[in-house]
Amino acid sequence: MKAILLAGGKGTRLRPLTVHTPKPIVPILNRPFLYYQIDLLKQVPEIDEVILSLNYQPRRIEEMFGEGEGLGVRIRYVVEPMPLGTGGAVRYAGDSLTESVVVFNGDVLTQVDLAAVLRLHRERKAKATIVLTPVENPRAYGLVETDERGNIQRFLEKPGDSEITCNTINAGIYVLEPDTFDRIPSDVAWSIERSYFPSLIERQETFVGYVYHGYWIDIGTPEKYTQVHRDIMDGRYRAAPFADAPRPHQWISPDARIEEGAHV
Repeated sequence: MKAILLAGGKGTRLRPLTVHTPKPIVPILNRPFLYYQIDLLKQVPEIDEVILSLNYQPRRIEEMFGEGEGLGVRIRYVVEPMPLGTGGAVRYAGDSLTESVVVFNGDVLTQVDLAAVLRLHRERKAKATIVLTPVENPRAYGLVETDERGNIQRFLEKPGDSEITCNTINAGIYVLEPDTFDRIPSDVAWSIERSYFPSLIERQETFVGYVYHGYWIDIGTPEKYTQVHRDIMDGRYRAAPFADAPRPHQWISPDARIEEGAHV
């Protein structure tokens, strides 16, 4: 089974951190961000290959991850000839696939149970399954509405107060069936959110949502990037070296230089 990580964006929202560094390898604590997504994918033994869909500074990323030596999973690279959008990137990277594929947006950090998402996808014999996460302020997001069985009903972009019928948003994690990819035009910028998903609803295909109530964050802005580090240090997201540390706790890198008078 394969997974596709959509890691081709320039990370403009995260500047200046991404001026010289591709967003997928911006460090979270002491590790490049993509390592966290790969760790999550490795929890599903069926996934034997991770396809990195790249466009911006692909060589920097390839030099860091190689073919997956020491990672426990094979890494393959697909470099878009031009920015193809989320849908176009999935078609380009997954054009030869024949079995279910897990897709991750390149800026999502979470601890979702991927095995449970796959089970739901298979039990429902779905053409697509999307992970949803509830948010406190639905006005700031595009919402995803489901029925009582979890079938996706519609997508609501930045709804007004009278339009809010739910609080679940697209978490940027999907299980897709490649026999649906032929509706995505080749070598054209195409949106998975605005074009591919609506096609499933229009054709009345089985398209289900898995609602995840645990930790989820989009690291794509400096504010969220800072928040991730606070969440790790506060224990809201489990990551070494803080995962098993007692609270409160300090961890200072041996390579760090602390100015005199600074308070940690």
